[in-house]
Amino acid sequence: QVQLVESGGGLVQAGGSLKLSCAASGRTFSPYAMGWFRQAPGKERESVARITWRFANKVYADSVKGRFTISRDNTKNTMYLEMNSLKPEDTAVYYCGASFGSTWSISDMDYWGKGTLVTVSS
Repeated sequence: QVQLVESGGGLVQAGGSLKLSCAASGRTFSPYAMGWFRQAPGKERESVARITWRFANKVYADSVKGRFTISRDNTKNTMYLEMNSLKPEDTAVYYCGASFGSTWSISDMDYWGKGTLVTVSS
């Protein structure tokens, strides 16, 4: 089993920054990929950014390109999301997920954290 724990959420004003962390524990941790996903009230969960664990290939949603940066530290089994120039529409619960298969879409995530709330005020 794998446990994923997000941290770093909070309340921030528009234009501000936050850095989220996702710490993994449990089985020998060597996923194919991990990702950050978010779900706003009344909306479906969507992909924000994803990263392959071994080679750190990255993909971002168009809505966050140039503002958010995903990274990982293999030695700490931790993934990060640095969020800059935050907008009210970034308000959501942010979840991290891990895929141990060979693909990395939202439906491919095998494990999920419980989420951390990010609120951006205007």
